[in-house]
Amino acid sequence: MPGLLLRTLSGENTAERPVWLMRQAGRYLPEYRALRASKGGFLNLVYDSEAAAEITLQPIRRFGFDGVILFSDILIVPYAMGQDLEFLVGEGPHLSPRLLDAALTSLTAVPERLSPIYETVRQVKAALPGDKTMLGFAGSPWTVATYMVAGEGSRDQHDTRALAYRDRAGFQAIIDAIVGVTVEYLIGQIQAGAEAVQLFDSWSGSLAPSEFERWVVAPNAAIVRQLKARFPDVPVIGFPKGAGEKLAAYARETGVDAVGIDETIDPLWAARELPAGMPVQGNLDPLLLLAGGDELDRQALRVLEAFADRPHVFNLGHGIGQTTPIEHVEQLLALVRGWKR
Repeated sequence: MPGLLLRTLSGENTAERPVWLMRQAGRYLPEYRALRASKGGFLNLVYDSEAAAEITLQPIRRFGFDGVILFSDILIVPYAMGQDLEFLVGEGPHLSPRLLDAALTSLTAVPERLSPIYETVRQVKAALPGDKTMLGFAGSPWTVATYMVAGEGSRDQHDTRALAYRDRAGFQAIIDAIVGVTVEYLIGQIQAGAEAVQLFDSWSGSLAPSEFERWVVAPNAAIVRQLKARFPDVPVIGFPKGAGEKLAAYARETGVDAVGIDETIDPLWAARELPAGMPVQGNLDPLLLLAGGDELDRQALRVLEAFADRPHVFNLGHGIGQTTPIEHVEQLLALVRGWKR
């Protein structure tokens, strides 16, 4: 029988709520920090399939979450498209050449850079208990494009937004290329054992409504359409962080099976405005998990109760913070596990 998470993503409104946390494999765990210290930099970990599989499984061993998400990074796609990728201490990821300075056609694809990621998925799936769900993921085209254009993260994606206005055809070519590689990448993850996949659009909130339709909704719809043609029963979660009131249109128009919502969305609004019966994932503020205490319980219950009438995957509104105390995660899990609709 499919696990609780997979059943919920497939549309079943279960009495108990499945739970996993974005960035649940990472720096808040002492076992992760120990492994990283022995292996070196972040990219070394991602490309060491055995280490990446171990990191992916660590949260299951400690907390018993209902799913694991592949330990990797959204910038593996531009890396496979031919940009160089490095993670600098204190600065984050850097891609070169940035597409502000170089043409997309100057890049030489290196598709073999995807292969170790598939091996990680295979190793995790082989070790995963049968009632737990293996989640794959990729960055959505708009968010990936912001890094490819600017070469790094930015506060408001100014350079990419300006390029998208200035050179519509050129930027469309970048988006289309990302869509193509992303579909290939997610198909590879599914073939290796991923049972559901999530599309992360971390910077979708920086776009005006018409731009959101063109650079978020349309490309994600293209990815979902192609995935569904191959794997109609594999759920796709869309997570357009910062979408705000545009979230309902995203849920209706992209074809995703479930929608992730960030902590800025009122769960009562989401329960009312999103398509009836659509599974929802979210949306506790990660800072509440950092703070702990009675307010953590109150707000977690508010989220659970808001979505009582539809399939709901309990999660944070974004990734777990690296200084989050282990005991706060345990507190949250005890509450979610004890709740029934």
